[in-house]
Amino acid sequence: MKRILSIDGGGIRGLIPALVLAEIESRTGRAVGQCFDLIAGTSTGGILAMGLTRDDGNGKPRFSAGDLADIYQTRGKEIFSRSLWKGAASLGGLADETYSHKGLEKVLEAYFGDDPMGAGLTRLLITSYDIQNRTPVFLKSWKEDHRSVQMKHAARATSAAPSYFEPALTPIGGATKALIDGGIFINSPSVSAYAEAKKIFPDETEFFLLSLGTGELIRPIDYNEARDWGKVGWLAPLLSCMFDGAADAANYQMKMFLGKHYIRLQTNLAVASDDMDNATNGNIENLKAEAKKLLKTHKVEIQTVCDWLQ
Repeated sequence: MKRILSIDGGGIRGLIPALVLAEIESRTGRAVGQCFDLIAGTSTGGILAMGLTRDDGNGKPRFSAGDLADIYQTRGKEIFSRSLWKGAASLGGLADETYSHKGLEKVLEAYFGDDPMGAGLTRLLITSYDIQNRTPVFLKSWKEDHRSVQMKHAARATSAAPSYFEPALTPIGGATKALIDGGIFINSPSVSAYAEAKKIFPDETEFFLLSLGTGELIRPIDYNEARDWGKVGWLAPLLSCMFDGAADAANYQMKMFLGKHYIRLQTNLAVASDDMDNATNGNIENLKAEAKKLLKTHKVEIQTVCDWLQ
């Protein structure tokens, strides 16, 4: 049986799947990066995917899931940092991207250095979108043109959410592509991960796929408020609707494909903000509470996951 891990996008809400994976590592006594045959991620999920598979130089994962959870808890404000000048110049994100990419790139440099995707301990599938050629981009660590793509560049590309960060100019196979967040077309990469696994392992008859969400968006959009929105008013809500809708569709499809061999761990955001960039101390604590709630309400499924991974 081949095992697949898929991690959704969601910005700072990536803390939730990171803490879920930390619990799985604690229960199994195994590093997540060594439990799966393929790990796929979009946006913040892509960052986690690569972090879980980075080699420490001795054939073992450099980071535990708990280590990666610290990105959100200790460096979230650095990633989503905006100077007074930036806030004024962008008119609150309406006339320019909301955040400078410098903080994000500094964090990615610290965690990934110059390691290429091909050096990861597990096969990686990272999503992005090429705005110049208007086509989805699936960065595959086993593909010749993608093996040399540095993890920090792939992470920057997959997390370049429109209106939050500027597109990432990414060197791939001797060319430079302008890439943005893969969440605009596939926020939950589970279906694509399953399709790729079928191609990579053509003789395999059984697959298990674990899909991790970053919190279900339940904040309603009131009709009387939305009816008069123009382009500006719809920008942030539209992104959230696209991301959430795509994840729900993928979940439905995977249930049909794999049945009991598919587990989706997701939770409604009852106390934490669903904003992708809310890195305040209060919201970090709320996201930790949401992860704790998920672990409690899905304890049977989590134990089943651990059993599959033993």
